[in-house]
Amino acid sequence: MAAAAAVSAKVMPNAEKTYEVHRADLPVSCPMPDMTVWNSHPKVYLSIEATGKAKCPYCGADFVLVD
Repeated sequence: MAAAAAVSAKVMPNAEKTYEVHRADLPVSCPMPDMTVWNSHPKVYLSIEATGKAKCPYCGADFVLVD
């Protein structure tokens, strides 16, 4: 039962089109660690440090570095 609660606490992947991330979240991946991965695309790490922005090549989600 605890495992089911842990899964339900996860965020649905690709639910939003823009995600704000912080330097503490680096390295950034899509799906992010707090998202379920069983129903999403393969995990990909995104280079965001240089420009402050990145786009996932699989789902098109935009990631913006806010600090």
